[in-house]
Amino acid sequence: MSLMPGFEPRYVRANGTRLHTWTGGAGTPVVLLHGYPQSGVMWRKVAPTLARSHTVVCPDLRGYGDSDKPRDGYDKKTMARDIHALMVALGHERYAVVGHDRGARVSHRLALDQPDAVTRLCLLDIVPTHTMFRDTGRELAATYWHWFFFQVPDLPEIMIANSAEPFLRFMFRGLTAIPGAIDEAAFQEYLRVFQIPGSIRAGLEDYRHAATTDFADDAADLERRVTCPTLAIWGELGKMHAIFDVLGTWRDKATDLRGHPLPCGHFIPEEAPERLLQDLQPFLAG
Repeated sequence: MSLMPGFEPRYVRANGTRLHTWTGGAGTPVVLLHGYPQSGVMWRKVAPTLARSHTVVCPDLRGYGDSDKPRDGYDKKTMARDIHALMVALGHERYAVVGHDRGARVSHRLALDQPDAVTRLCLLDIVPTHTMFRDTGRELAATYWHWFFFQVPDLPEIMIANSAEPFLRFMFRGLTAIPGAIDEAAFQEYLRVFQIPGSIRAGLEDYRHAATTDFADDAADLERRVTCPTLAIWGELGKMHAIFDVLGTWRDKATDLRGHPLPCGHFIPEEAPERLLQDLQPFLAG
């Protein structure tokens, strides 16, 4: 049984990479970008409702899910170009973007680099990449240990590949505040795509570029602002809320900003889908 009923799976070549995506609905287009260590099916509780009034596109990012896993291209500029090329290939020159976790970092870069294309931007449970590394201290380093463990070459690939299932269960357990939000069927799908050859390496390269290329690109663009309406939402029971003034970190990144926490952990679209939809539907409707 499909985790995305009513949505059509397809492959689209975009920016030189074959991306797997789910599409459904009709109306103004919105693309939903997942985070680590997941795939487009993380939107399964949100996408069907949005599809009543929008054309909804849920791709697997480069290196994730059933999308291609090239050796390079995991900087957010390239990943953002992937998504813009995908939307254009599907006939959408202008579209809204909702991103979670790593997908939110791609979304931020997409809104900066394609201001004429992105009509609205929603960022779920992140603070800006540049801010994360600039403000790293004891508490953040201990809480977000994986950001730094993943920077080591080769060793994380070996260790994670030899314990893929317990690693994934540990990550989901540690970042989820609502029991049962990620059911076993969803977990098994995440495990399946996580074990596709190249997936583990690709996810780690995503994080490695955050500490290098993405940090440098964001530093060069510190004076630039997202100009479309921007909504930031984060989990009140999660780690971002405990460490940062999340909305405050975005105040100098967007010219039209609003946001607030929801009573959940990190995986907002799965832990609090109804509450998220209460925010998303009017925001996307403008």
